[in-house]
Amino acid sequence: MAFPKPQATLRSATGIPTGRLAVWWLLASEVVIFGGVLGSYLMHRLGHPEWADAAIHTNTWIGATNTFVLLTSSFTAVLAHQAAERGDGKTAAKFLLFTIGGAFTFLGIKSYEWWYEISHGYTITSNGFWAFYYTAAGLHALHVIAGAIIMGIVAFDAWRNLELQRVELIGIYWHFVDVVWIFLFPLLYIAK
Repeated sequence: MAFPKPQATLRSATGIPTGRLAVWWLLASEVVIFGGVLGSYLMHRLGHPEWADAAIHTNTWIGATNTFVLLTSSFTAVLAHQAAERGDGKTAAKFLLFTIGGAFTFLGIKSYEWWYEISHGYTITSNGFWAFYYTAAGLHALHVIAGAIIMGIVAFDAWRNLELQRVELIGIYWHFVDVVWIFLFPLLYIAK
């Protein structure tokens, strides 16, 4: 027996679809979390010029490569959204799989980077810079993992032409993950 969709997903008192509104509320809470981490980092960085000595050990090329990977994955998320709007769930699912591939590539590069840094003695307990570095980058990586998992679920449904509006919702979330990285990259890798 098929159950009817809850009415709340079909209309909204605000004129905004409920799912989209929920994603924006989620992102507002994420802005508070990342804003706190980044604000704390900036305040501490300004008060600890010696952190520049630690920051020189981050690999700008690896950070730049991961920036390219995430921006490319955002592009494939946009292509998935366009396909979903046309009602082409299979194409949307394929582009979401490319986006998931970008997530795994990002995480693979990040894993190598962390292995290299830790094997050279730069751990979360080395000093304040590394504590903030691993906390901010780790929190971001957790969001990449969550996005990839949710995207997999959305892609599975999209492949069957179900719930295509969710492609837009996971795309909004994924763009937020990219924007956070756009702030992290210069703060952790370039500002030395």
